[in-house]
Amino acid sequence: MKVLIVPDSYKGSLSSKEVADFMEQGVLAALPEAEIHKIPIADGGEGTVEAMVSATHGEFRELEVIGPLGKPVTAVYGVLEKGQSAVIEMASASGLMLLQKEELNPLATTTYGTGQLIKQALELGCRKLVVGIGGSATNDGGVGMAQALGVRFLDEQGEEIGFGGGELVKIRTIDISGIHPGIAHCEVIIASDVTNPLCGPEGASSVFGPQKGATPEMVELLDQGLKHLADEILIQLGIKIESTAGAGAAGGLGAGLMAFLNAGMARGIDIVLEAANFDEMVKDADLVITGEGRTDAQTAFGKTPAGVAKLAKKYNKPVICISGGITADVQALYDIGIDVIVGATQSPMSLEEAIANSPSMISHAVSSVIRAMSIPGKYWRQEETDRLNVRPGV
Repeated sequence: MKVLIVPDSYKGSLSSKEVADFMEQGVLAALPEAEIHKIPIADGGEGTVEAMVSATHGEFRELEVIGPLGKPVTAVYGVLEKGQSAVIEMASASGLMLLQKEELNPLATTTYGTGQLIKQALELGCRKLVVGIGGSATNDGGVGMAQALGVRFLDEQGEEIGFGGGELVKIRTIDISGIHPGIAHCEVIIASDVTNPLCGPEGASSVFGPQKGATPEMVELLDQGLKHLADEILIQLGIKIESTAGAGAAGGLGAGLMAFLNAGMARGIDIVLEAANFDEMVKDADLVITGEGRTDAQTAFGKTPAGVAKLAKKYNKPVICISGGITADVQALYDIGIDVIVGATQSPMSLEEAIANSPSMISHAVSSVIRAMSIPGKYWRQEETDRLNVRPGV
């Protein structure tokens, strides 16, 4: 049997590569002679750089940048196609994972470090950038990112505004005359599955602000700031961004990338699967195994298992999803091509216990499902053989 293993990471626990390795152990425990191909994957969030570099045999680079609260952090990005393109994870420079819970403050956090990564890629000569924008700690509309690339946002006194979503209401002038010249010659693609607009009840502040530490009062201030930013972009640059699908991704970084870098949106999972040549590899597979840290109703909207299943079903390949946790609202996933959904957790336990035991639980879950699949051939085929060999009168 040829098995294609294509998981996302189990966020907070295992990278997609580690998940793929433990899934492989489970396959081999049940099918020692299986031929296995592994494609660690991501959907635009954490792990996108690793997945793209692995898929294209690119190289990792590091750069010290300004982190979400202004302190220096070391961010990792990928250079692909012999330096012609790069892949950037905003989470590596401006992400939630860089802050402790008590540090979360979207009024102050900035995307400046993400802009520094983009600037570095441009100065290397890259002419195509893929920017994964999941896992953001920010709500600054991409203003920090644009500042790092030479855009100036001035207040009533003609002074540069500070960092964070709380500063946006001060903007009176947007000066793009000093923007990095490399942007004019570079295609920028936003890797994201988020379609929220910039402002309002479904916007960046209301939907995503609370997970970044925003109180209800802060959400209102942040939303006002993004609305003001959108109004000034429209008035001064002639770009209508407020209601554009995906503008609210990553605290409005989607809007900033669209407005200042002329970026286009694409599903992160589609970008990574294309880079990994998944469409060709799945044609030759007998079974596809995928998974993620938590599978729920939102998985259907562009998460890794959904993207994998849709392509696998083009060639009528069976798909198993093994995830850390499963909610009761996953029925729609069966309609898009996943055949079996199984939780890796075998007994009640705390999150900490689940994370600690996830390697063995993943392997066991995979092995159990494959053993169940072998039952028809192991028993029912033998019963059919026995029936056909029964002689009359015996």
